[in-house]
Amino acid sequence: MDFSQMLERPRRLRGNPLIRSMVRETRVSKSSLIYPVFVRDGKNILEPIPSLDGQMRCSVDRLGDILEDVAKAGVKNVMLFGIPDHKDEVGSQAYAEDGVVQRALRFAKEHYPELYLITDVCMCEYTSHGHCGVLCGHEVDNDKTLPLIAKTALSHVQAGADMVAPSDMMDGRVLAIRQELDKNGFTSTPIMSYAVKYSSAFYGPFREAAGSAPSFGDRKGYQMDFHNRKEALKEAALDVREGADILMVKPAMSYLDIVREVADNFDLPVAAYSVSGEYAMIKAAAKAGLIDEAAVACEAAASVFRAGAGILLTYYAKELAKWIDEGRIG
Repeated sequence: MDFSQMLERPRRLRGNPLIRSMVRETRVSKSSLIYPVFVRDGKNILEPIPSLDGQMRCSVDRLGDILEDVAKAGVKNVMLFGIPDHKDEVGSQAYAEDGVVQRALRFAKEHYPELYLITDVCMCEYTSHGHCGVLCGHEVDNDKTLPLIAKTALSHVQAGADMVAPSDMMDGRVLAIRQELDKNGFTSTPIMSYAVKYSSAFYGPFREAAGSAPSFGDRKGYQMDFHNRKEALKEAALDVREGADILMVKPAMSYLDIVREVADNFDLPVAAYSVSGEYAMIKAAAKAGLIDEAAVACEAAASVFRAGAGILLTYYAKELAKWIDEGRIG
């Protein structure tokens, strides 16, 4: 057979690492990564999280141990999650001036001004019942929760947050936060909404890490049914109209189709959260000798950007930064 007239040869652009890098369609950079940090009440605490191998919980006075590593890795964005000692029915420590996140923000702003500080805005870590809002019987009261979510976001920004990220999935919470921030002069503070957050089994390790598992029932009444695609676009559209600046899809790995849908249908930047279950599965498989951890983690991260996200919240942020420097991803 004569192949001399074969004009199209895609392999020409795969011949060596330099050409493959030059024509790469999907780029991953350190500036697109966000690292989650768990801060808890107490003193001199820097403790491993059993369900998240390699991750730590820390008290505010030890927060520098974690942020130092993040900064040295070249990751500039962190998201803070708070774990209070005191919990009550209305999650009062979520919006307390001396709450754990508020103190962590003030510490980080003073000692690591080069970092961009984002806060998770929710109540599940702060309520005695573990749900994401105020209860009416055994149901979360959406409208009674909104003022507390907005109050929490405002307290974070007043303490130094550069961006707030509401994750509660209450209807109208983006508008409530936007109005509260604007009313208090924080018109320039962006909101990264967990716009499309599914009720997922992939959250298990996080709930152990943050002590946020509900004491009864589940969160299917406010988080999305994982069977639904069109509902994701409806949720994202609502948040756009309410003033969101960035739209997040959570989880990432099993919802790459949704990441693509959101990216294709809206002009706002799209983020995705590679959640605790995804991280734990890769860690467990690597520990069992079944996979190359770095190769799989890099491939999984690239898939999120290939699907259309421009921002990735991941427990692998520090390692990905190192692998970018080594040329394993980028």
